[in-house]
Amino acid sequence: MITNAVTHKVLDLLPERDAATLAPWLAGHPQIEVIARDRASAYAEAADRAAPQARQVADRSHLWANLVRAVERVVTDHRACLRVPESEPEPEPQWENPLPAEAGNADDAQPVNPAGRVAERRRANHALAHGLLNSGMSQRAVAKHLGWSRNTVRRYAEAEKWQDMMKGPQAPRTVKLDPYKPYMLRRWEETSGKISGTALLGEITARGYRGGYTQLATWKQRELLPDGPPPPRPPTVREATDWLTRHPDGLTAEEALRRKTILVHCPELDTTAHLVTTFAEILTLLDGHRLPEWITEARASGLPGISTFANGLNSDYAAVHAGLTTHWNSGHVEGAVNRIKMLKRQMYGRASFPLLRKRVLLAS
Repeated sequence: MITNAVTHKVLDLLPERDAATLAPWLAGHPQIEVIARDRASAYAEAADRAAPQARQVADRSHLWANLVRAVERVVTDHRACLRVPESEPEPEPQWENPLPAEAGNADDAQPVNPAGRVAERRRANHALAHGLLNSGMSQRAVAKHLGWSRNTVRRYAEAEKWQDMMKGPQAPRTVKLDPYKPYMLRRWEETSGKISGTALLGEITARGYRGGYTQLATWKQRELLPDGPPPPRPPTVREATDWLTRHPDGLTAEEALRRKTILVHCPELDTTAHLVTTFAEILTLLDGHRLPEWITEARASGLPGISTFANGLNSDYAAVHAGLTTHWNSGHVEGAVNRIKMLKRQMYGRASFPLLRKRVLLAS
């Protein structure tokens, strides 16, 4: 379908979507000055061959649709990042250049440069936990959102710097419940795990326990029910792609938090989000002079989907630059397409193309 970009009227309806069909029509209309089109190579080829005088403009909505598909490929390649790992339990960290033990007492021998996978994970988890807490979430809500224990969230919340999380293990504290743990383990095995916490509390209280139920419940959850509640369902590729390509104001608070969680744990998706935001600014502000810089950055990202998209922009640079610097677009075509679909449904597919073309042109 060919429309007038000024009046939005349908000029003609062609039987095929290829260069061989479009080129003769363009050649018969040498007065055409601007051709707003999608990214199909057939249209570019026909315009180059039959309308060299016309300026080609890549439609912005199609550019964005192409970028969304590129982002979806990146998310698919890194879908393992969508399942955010839990921070506990963790192996003991490794340190760079620790001070020798004989250089001073134990407190003075604190290492200064934490490094390694554990250090990086704790740094990311510290930033994530404090980001959620600073946004107004309670420690309980953060624990539920991330699938962490409340004790883990509390430790991160109390750590002013992430390096504070790298201290060596503390000696276990003695609690009132300790003398009764062997008894409770035996009773748990005897009842095949069917004894309730309240019943256990009553039995150990009769044997001298003077503590409360909270301590018992916490120990039971950690030791007798190690799996705990199931972790939150990770987002699908489509959901994550949607979070990366929608305007932040259009996200709910939950979606924004989950998006932030993913970006903290996946540098590749964080880079993708940055590139999407930058391209959205170029597209909405018609700031096409920044396009070369964006293409260079996208190519250097090493992300196959984004790199392929950037290469496509470069190969069709003149039309893309025009689409990002002028007001021309083919958005009005979508309305005409919907009207044609309505006519086709009225005809129930029994009429031929010539009749459909005549009805479309007469309606215009």
